[in-house]
Amino acid sequence: MRATRWCMAVMFWLVSAGCSGNRVASDADDSVSVGSDEPVASDITSRIDHLADSIVATMTLEQRVGQCFMPTVYASDDKETILRLKRYMSDYHVGGIVLLKGNLRSAAEMTRVAAMAEIPLFIAIDAEWGLGMRLTDAPGFPRNGRLGDEADEPLLFDYGAEVARECRRVGINMVLGPVVDVVENPNGVIGSRSFGSDPKRVADLGVAYARGLESGRVISVAKHFPGHGSPAVDSHKSLPVISRSLHLLDSIDLYPFRSYIDAGLSGVMAGHLAVPAIDPQSLPAAVSSVVIGDLLRDDMGFSGLVLTDALNMGGVAGYHAADALKAGADIVVAPADTGEEINRVLDMVENGELPIETIDDRCRRIIFHKYLVGAFEADSISLHHLREEVRSGADTLYNRLAGS
Repeated sequence: MRATRWCMAVMFWLVSAGCSGNRVASDADDSVSVGSDEPVASDITSRIDHLADSIVATMTLEQRVGQCFMPTVYASDDKETILRLKRYMSDYHVGGIVLLKGNLRSAAEMTRVAAMAEIPLFIAIDAEWGLGMRLTDAPGFPRNGRLGDEADEPLLFDYGAEVARECRRVGINMVLGPVVDVVENPNGVIGSRSFGSDPKRVADLGVAYARGLESGRVISVAKHFPGHGSPAVDSHKSLPVISRSLHLLDSIDLYPFRSYIDAGLSGVMAGHLAVPAIDPQSLPAAVSSVVIGDLLRDDMGFSGLVLTDALNMGGVAGYHAADALKAGADIVVAPADTGEEINRVLDMVENGELPIETIDDRCRRIIFHKYLVGAFEADSISLHHLREEVRSGADTLYNRLAGS
């Protein structure tokens, strides 16, 4: 069954109904209560759609465009970084940020500042093997490719749920992971970031990890579509070309993404990869309407969030945020110059080069998922005992993963 807004809403509601009595905050009278009588699943989606529509209708063009951008910010609480975050929020109305290197306390300070945004932000982080990948004093877990043969779906679900618990304690609501690329060479570009070379194992473990994340109300983002496992070229530096046939792509690279989509999970990151068998123009996937629109949306039936890989990478040099939005991406990650790219999109909308309907479509989907993940609910982040609480229980999980 293909993923739909309906099944994503049901999944998040089922999780939330058992662990929260909060109400989704909104200016509208109509709100979703996750602690009351069990609603009809389709009605949940209808209500969240209504809430998203009501928010988008009140937003300026600048706010709607800004929602489509997620710049990177170091997890640092120094004055300059805090001012940069506040400027992203006040001047550019960004929809989220991606936290780079730092520590737990600084990350929590950043999320406390982000809570002042006029529209709640996605706070994302690369946590492919836990928060320790980016935050120096956070728990670290074995890389995906170093898990033992005994690692199974229940263990990976617990892994994702633990990472989600740690994320929520810090104020993070999106993980840019799991990596579901199927690797040919364990020493290659993706290497141990992947679960391995067996498409089924990669799919099973990646989906289980993502389900664990989303059970804790943290959005997962599978990457790097349509699969970065075979090229030797690093897309940070230049554009890799995937030379596989359609048959091999479908049976190897796309297999984990199909499993992820069929599971009703939330996000997919389009990589900077040229795939001639799919797009004869060999455009980077993140700016290709054939890859995102025709393949990911139409053929594979994905209705969740599509993010780009970082737009400041060499593999997409010469392209802009507007190219990604036109191609079907909802969120542009890490543009080289956020203000310049936002102004470029605004000019194109005002000149009729980029339809306002495109921006509204992307913005509605973003707001819809922010409601799903509880971003509109008041959530106070305490710094008291932060490190101890984040780390509690992590050692037990590490031992289970290391011994798998």
